[in-house]
Amino acid sequence: MDHVELRVERGEFFSLLGPSGCGKTTALRIIAGLEEADEGRVRIDGADVSRVPAHRRPTNLVFQQGALFPHMDVARNVAFGLKAEHTGREETARRVAEVLDVVGMGAFAGRAPSTLSGGQRQRVAIARALVKRPRVLLLDEPLSALDLGLQLRMRRELRALQRRTATTFVCVTHNQAEAMEMSDRIAVMARGRIEQIGTAEELYRTPVSRFVAEFIGENNLFTVTGTEPGPAGATPAGPARYAVAAADGLRLPLPGDTGAAPDTVAAVRPESFRITPPDSPDAAVRAVVRSAGFLGARVRVVLETSEGREILADTSGTGTIPAVGESVGLAVDASDVVVLPGTGPGSPR
Repeated sequence: MDHVELRVERGEFFSLLGPSGCGKTTALRIIAGLEEADEGRVRIDGADVSRVPAHRRPTNLVFQQGALFPHMDVARNVAFGLKAEHTGREETARRVAEVLDVVGMGAFAGRAPSTLSGGQRQRVAIARALVKRPRVLLLDEPLSALDLGLQLRMRRELRALQRRTATTFVCVTHNQAEAMEMSDRIAVMARGRIEQIGTAEELYRTPVSRFVAEFIGENNLFTVTGTEPGPAGATPAGPARYAVAAADGLRLPLPGDTGAAPDTVAAVRPESFRITPPDSPDAAVRAVVRSAGFLGARVRVVLETSEGREILADTSGTGTIPAVGESVGLAVDASDVVVLPGTGPGSPR
């Protein structure tokens, strides 16, 4: 990792998001005390814990597989950490029953881990971590071993659990949808650095780098080769205060009086494109429909320009679906175009 600095608020669900090898798990292990940073400090509630061993930090870590003891029933698995600390029998029983009720596993206290589903085992692993009342619960890819349907349900359960307990959660994941659905804020990491920290909406609507624009959701990225003045009278206030980017055969309106130097990148989300007649004056480019896939509330349309550039556009699933081979125009509002630096990891598609 390279000079990573972040602040997680008390009671926040915070996620470290990025591809494999970006440094997110290393950051989590440093917080947990399982690895030592070359420099810098780890502070929890203002206290420096950088030299405090893992077992004495006010944190607890939940791994991908849960790692339950197969020879112990659910209640004894959850009680294990308390017994290791010599917590009294009555207090242990009370806290185990309390936390199993919180995670919805109270009726399974006497069951063996082998009789539980993957989601149930993970809930028990979380209960085992929460029973010690850590100030920070650390989750390392907690849902990656589950099938998709169970992942979707566990996302909602984890978020609800975090809110009920008011515990600070720090979660590592490579799954952008998982992070966006569960988190208050997300740190996007690449090559050992934090690219951007923000809410899911901020990362999606206002990425600060090409990497974030590509990693969060889907984006059409166009390398800008120059700009031209916008048409006079294009706004009620008079001459338009935006330029037009000549990028990959497109003329994209730019927001406000934003400039776009050569080799910067213009990003347009698929849902921001509007399909128009090919001769529409609003069309930023003309293209031919190569495929159209029905996805319920929306239709994903793949188009190809005369220069051979592929563009993704989404349209309503209740509207008219363009036919394969049809020539159409693509229009976009200036407010939906994001201009990004041309340097950094990632490259325009």
